[in-house]
Amino acid sequence: MKGILVLLFLCFSQILWSQQDREWKLGDIPIRDPYILSVEEQETYYLYSATRGEFKGPNGRQGICVYKSSDLSSWEGPFIVFENPEGFWADPDHGIWAPEVHRYNDKYYLFATFTNPEDTIDIRLDGIPVMMRGTQILIANSPMGPFQPFNLKKPTTPEDWSALDGTLWLENENPFMVFCHEWVQINEGTFEYVEMNKDLSEFTSKPKKMFKVNEAGWVERMDILGKKYKGQLIPGFVSDGPFIYRLPSGKIICLTSSFGEKGYSLSYAIAESGKLAGPWFHPEKPLLTGGHGHGMLFKTFDGKLMLICHYPNTSPSKAVIYEVEELNSGITIVGKYK
Repeated sequence: MKGILVLLFLCFSQILWSQQDREWKLGDIPIRDPYILSVEEQETYYLYSATRGEFKGPNGRQGICVYKSSDLSSWEGPFIVFENPEGFWADPDHGIWAPEVHRYNDKYYLFATFTNPEDTIDIRLDGIPVMMRGTQILIANSPMGPFQPFNLKKPTTPEDWSALDGTLWLENENPFMVFCHEWVQINEGTFEYVEMNKDLSEFTSKPKKMFKVNEAGWVERMDILGKKYKGQLIPGFVSDGPFIYRLPSGKIICLTSSFGEKGYSLSYAIAESGKLAGPWFHPEKPLLTGGHGHGMLFKTFDGKLMLICHYPNTSPSKAVIYEVEELNSGITIVGKYK
């Protein structure tokens, strides 16, 4: 009898979720930190997003959803793929940041940033508390989920770090997480890398610094720009949105987002060594400015390289796609695609 009741509940929940489903144009979807997984054998693009507004999971908690498309223009959804579970370390009502899904060893791994504002992990010299924030890794058998976290009690990133925006990269077939150590805790936000075990359930070493975000000459300090955190001007440099991509030359780039004189902007760093250890070099100017940020690269089913990011950096933000050209020394924007 209990099994029948559970089955009826799941069916009822699926009906409730399906009422959210509709067809969208890309420019109408409210989204930040967009991420696309291309599954070629299905000829389907999956666009992942945090739940927003009144759209939540069946238990009324924040979660992650996905939209599906065959042409990058018309999208079906949203479909819930994860909801903050009971007993989870993060605040069930706090927004989730930067969900992205990677296919690895015939499984699907969701990387997302969660926050618990009630758990203070540090106090800055100016007295501002630093809240618990970290990237958590979840696993599923399908890009549609449901995704389950490896650990309910703590994030995958260090518990005493305010960390965010984790992404997956394979180097010599070994898995690494690349993520940001948040500027709120250390002022000069950094990009970090750390080796993981084969099932991505935990780190096998301590994080190592790739570079500080302000090594890029275009990045400006938040207090100089007049941007406040919790009502105060603090002397920090924002580090956001890593994504690693290998160029045909063998060099690798790391997408970055931060604030410059032209607002929230998207750029990249390049490692000619082709390794996460670098050294890393930065172009003089960002790729996109004026509110573009937190992007990732993917290829269409006909082989074109695309960059998707959010714009503007205010609410509501939307996703935009640009066609990208690969160069020996980096990438350049060809033009807007969608």
